[in-house]
Parts: sequence; structure tokens; C-alpha cells
Amino acid sequence: MKLSSAPPTLSAPESRNLTKDAQLTVIESTRETTDSVKLGNPTQESSKKLSTGALAVFGSSFVTIFLSEMGDKTQVATLLMSAESHSPWLVFAGASSALIATSLLGVLLGRWLATKVSPQILNKAAGISMLVITMQLVWEIFHS
Repeated sequence: MKLSSAPPTLSAPESRNLTKDAQLTVIESTRETTDSVKLGNPTQESSKKLSTGALAVFGSSFVTIFLSEMGDKTQVATLLMSAESHSPWLVFAGASSALIATSLLGVLLGRWLATKVSPQILNKAAGISMLVITMQLVWEIFHS
């Protein structure tokens, strides 16, 4: 992570389930965390900001992913596999491992992209991607 880079912003898919106040809180917490790291020797006050910022980032990512996965095809597939196999704990372990692996890929790819591409370009690319996906889905609805 480059400390001189601007703090990350929330892209469209992440922010659709968050209120504007929650988005601002996450962004401000991220800025405070970045400022604390830049200081080098954090004081007690900046250490509190660092832990609060980390908690805000963790909380916002948990809530965003949790809400976006509700009723998703992954959850339905897990439900069906659990019902068919009669081994819910094995299905839970397998599904959890798969979600952790895909999340790790997303984090690593995002971290790599942050070093190569500016946040503004990433936001625009994410927005364009969402528009293209939406147009494809609408096309399939009306032409199927």
C-alpha cells in the first residue's frame, strides 16, 4: 500500500447498501487510519483512531458483503447442497473456504490494482462494468 496515495473510496456495488452517512464514516475512518500510519510513531490518540478505523473498515466490509450475499445464488446453492448431502457442517466448511478464497483473490487483485491504477479510474471502470452488466441483464430479459 502506498502511503502517499489517496484513501480508497466506496465504489458503486459496495455502497448500494450503505447510507450516505455510513459511507462518509467509512471514508473518514480510512483517512484517519492513513494519517495515523503516516505519523510513524502513533500517539495514544492516533492509536485509538487506528483501531477505530480498522474496526470501521472491517464492519463496513462485513455488512456490505453480508447484505449483498443474502438470497444470492451462492446462498441458494449452499442451502440446496446442505439439504441434499445431510452433512451441513461439511457443506458449511466447503462453502466458507470457497468464499474466503474468492475474497482473498479480490483483496489481492484490489491491492495490486491500487498500485497500478488511480482510484478515479478504478471507480469509473467499476461503474462502467456495472452499467454493462445491467444492460446485458436487461437485454436478456426482453430478448429471451
